[in-house]
Amino acid sequence: MFNEATVVGEVVRDLRANFPYVVCVDDGSSDGSQDVARRAGAVVVQHPINLGQGAALQTGFEFALQDPGMDAVVTFDADGQHRKADAEAMLERIRSGEADVVLGSRFLDERTKVSKMKRLVLRTAAIQSRMATGLDLTDAHNGLRVLGRDFVQSVHLTQNRMAHASEIVHRIAELQPRWVEHPVEIIYTDYSKSKGQSLLNSVNILAELFLR
Repeated sequence: MFNEATVVGEVVRDLRANFPYVVCVDDGSSDGSQDVARRAGAVVVQHPINLGQGAALQTGFEFALQDPGMDAVVTFDADGQHRKADAEAMLERIRSGEADVVLGSRFLDERTKVSKMKRLVLRTAAIQSRMATGLDLTDAHNGLRVLGRDFVQSVHLTQNRMAHASEIVHRIAELQPRWVEHPVEIIYTDYSKSKGQSLLNSVNILAELFLR
């Protein structure tokens, strides 16, 4: 989380009804997000400065791996855009033995309302990812994932910012775990739109594609 004090408490409380072990990786917030998340019942691991999504995920992975009873990690945005029900259904596909990695996709059903520009960017990113890795993904930049313990142990993200999404896909192609995509709904709230996240993420993804 990064400066999500307005919403992160509600997100944590909702998750903890079904997921008792919620870890918030605070990526250098200055708005008191850490205290809000703790009061809601999360364990908070802090970065002293903002390092980016990839660095936050790797910190979370390393923290989770310290628990010998951990069998899977759910990556879940702190801003309220993901649905707990989707995460539960994805986790069940891991625990049933169907897959080792479950990736959320907003393009497997019609629930998510995506602007034309963002849809174009995400489709382009998926095509680029398919060409680079051979994985037939429909949504290569979805933050809702469920990763089995063995895969988490093997990831070791080195890309601190937006490129971490592509790095995860490349690791799946290299390690060849059993993977599936799962239909999820991304909720673009007034809050997230007010922060400009939708447009900013699209610009970041395009920049990454051109750099690659």
